[in-house]
Amino acid sequence: MKKIISCSILNVDFLKLNDILKQLYENKIPWLHFDVMDGNFVKNLSFGSSILKSINDSEYKFFNDVHLMINNPLHYYLDFIEAGASMITFHIESYNFDFEKNLKLINLIKSHNVKVGISLKPKTNISEVFKYLKYVDLVLIMSVEPGFGGQKFIEETYQKIHELKKEINKENLNVLISVDGGINDTNAQKVREYGADVLVSGSYLLADIKDRKNKL
Repeated sequence: MKKIISCSILNVDFLKLNDILKQLYENKIPWLHFDVMDGNFVKNLSFGSSILKSINDSEYKFFNDVHLMINNPLHYYLDFIEAGASMITFHIESYNFDFEKNLKLINLIKSHNVKVGISLKPKTNISEVFKYLKYVDLVLIMSVEPGFGGQKFIEETYQKIHELKKEINKENLNVLISVDGGINDTNAQKVREYGADVLVSGSYLLADIKDRKNKL
């Protein structure tokens, strides 16, 4: 399966946004990754659904993966769907690992014909996501502590990717593995080899889109 590069726009200079979108489009970067933060679930604030809508309304079209790093994603998921989300990814920790609440949100997202992903923080055991695999399209493994771009890749992530890929194959499921945080040319190949399908890169990729896309 061809690996996917997803560009995180967390640290984008919004004064240059249209030019950046053009470069991403011309270099065939198919996904945009929207890190949505509320200042509570993680200690940072980012942007709301209006940014997604304005990008989705532009002439450049992408697969819009919205990563909700927020408390109570049930209250906000519909805003992002209406703004043009292709996929909504939320954290299993948002509702303190409550399976019924998480499954309710998964089913609500899917009822709008939008793909759904779940994510986990670095300190959460990868086995916590296994019970969700038959319900979702993607699992997002955070390879840094969520909240800020430009952090160093956590080495234990490789083992998480390996264990998750093994479980997906054992159950014969079609679930993508995405990895987000500190992805660059020194670890991208190994991340792919361990089984990741989607590589999320922000600061590294945006420094030189054409050159660094090839290195990823």
